[in-house]
Amino acid sequence: MLFLKDPAVWLKDFFIGAGLTYGVSAFLSTLSLIILITLLSWIANIVAKTIIRTIVLRVVRRSKSQWDDIFYEQKVFTRLSHFAPALVIWFTSRWALRSSVFWLSMVHYLNYIYMLSIGMVVVLSFIEAWNKIYETLPISKDRSIKGYIQLVKIMVAVFFLLLMISVVFKTDISKIITGLGAIAAILIIVFKDTLLGLVGSIQLSVNKMLKVGDWITMPARDVDGVVTDMSLNTVKVQNFDKTIITIPTYALVSESFQNWTGMEVSGVRQIKGPLFIDMRSIRFIDDRLKEKLSGYPALIDYIEMHQARKENAGQEKPFFDTSRITNLGLFRFYAEEYLRSHPMIDNKNTIMLRHRTPTGNGLPVQVYAYSANNEFVKYEHLQSEIFEHFYAILNEFGLRVYQQPTGDDILELTERRI
Repeated sequence: MLFLKDPAVWLKDFFIGAGLTYGVSAFLSTLSLIILITLLSWIANIVAKTIIRTIVLRVVRRSKSQWDDIFYEQKVFTRLSHFAPALVIWFTSRWALRSSVFWLSMVHYLNYIYMLSIGMVVVLSFIEAWNKIYETLPISKDRSIKGYIQLVKIMVAVFFLLLMISVVFKTDISKIITGLGAIAAILIIVFKDTLLGLVGSIQLSVNKMLKVGDWITMPARDVDGVVTDMSLNTVKVQNFDKTIITIPTYALVSESFQNWTGMEVSGVRQIKGPLFIDMRSIRFIDDRLKEKLSGYPALIDYIEMHQARKENAGQEKPFFDTSRITNLGLFRFYAEEYLRSHPMIDNKNTIMLRHRTPTGNGLPVQVYAYSANNEFVKYEHLQSEIFEHFYAILNEFGLRVYQQPTGDDILELTERRI
C-alpha cells in the first residue's frame, strides 16, 4: 500500500534495506520511477497507435471519399497517438514523483514541450493533407498554393516555438511578441528572401503568370524547360537537356520570362524566320523569266493581272508603269500561295512574307506563318521543310541568297585572275 501512496519513499526504503547508502537509494528510486513512467508511456503509445490505426483504417476502407485516404497517408490520425504517452507521463509523474519537486517540475516542463511539439507536427500534417486535397481539384492545375502552404507552416511553427519559449521561461507570450517587435528590422533582414519569395508567389498566383507544368524560357539565367515545382523561395525548372535549375521566386517577378503556355493551348505555333536575299539579284521580270516560270500557271495569271493595269489605264500613258513586277515580288506571291496550300499550315492565322530593314547581309525577307501542329519535333520538321523548299526554288526566280564569301570563293576568284 505504501508503494501506491508514495512509491518514491517505498523504493528508497527498499534500497536502504538492501544495504545501499541514502544518497544512492534516493537516486536509484528516482531513476527507477522515471524508467517506469517511460515504459508506461511507451506501452500507451503502442496501444493508442494500434487502436487508432485499426479504427481509422476500417473507416478509410469503407469510405468512398479520397479525403480521408489523404489524411491517413499524411499520418494525421496516427500522430495523434503520441498524445497518449504525454497524458500518461502527466498523470503518473504526479503520483510517482510527488516527493521530488525538482524532478516533477523537470518532467512537467519536458512534457509541455513534447505535447507542443506533437501538436505542431499534427497541425502541419493537417495543413499538408489539405494541400494534397487541393492538388486533386481541377483549379490546382492553374493556381498553385504551395507558397501559401509553406507560409502558413512557418507561421504555425513560429507560434508553437513562442509557446515553448513562454513555457520554459515562464513568460507571457504577449511579452515575447512585444520583444520580437523590437527586433523586427533584424528579422526582416534575416528573412528577406522568404518575404520576397512570398510577394513573388502571391503575384505569380494572383496574375496567373506561372504554374507547374508550364514551359518557360529565361535566356539571362539559361532557363529553357518545364516548371516542375514551385515553393515559397524557389521555382524548379527541368531544362530540355535534363538539367535542373532553381530560380528565386521573386526573380520571376522582377525579371522578364517567356511563358509558352498560350502557344500550347492555342494548338498552333508561329513560324518566323528570314531569307537573306542578295539585293543585286532583284530585278524586273522579263520574257526569259516568264518562259522559265511557264510551268506555274498561277504565277502566269498573277503576271497577267498586273499587266492588265496598264491596259486599263486607257490611252493616256501613266507617269509610272505600275504593271511591272519584280522577281522578288513574284517570289513573295508564290511563297504565300505555297504556305496557304500546305496541309500543315494553319490558314486561320496570318500568312505573309514581308521585307525587313536591309543590312550588310542583304535584304531580310521574313516568312510569317503558323504551324497547325505545335508538337516540337513536327514543328521543327515543318519549318525546316518550308525553308529548304524556299532556298531551293529561289534560283527559279533569278534570286540569290546572300552569303558572305568563304575561303573557297576567294580561292576561286584568285585562280580566275591567274
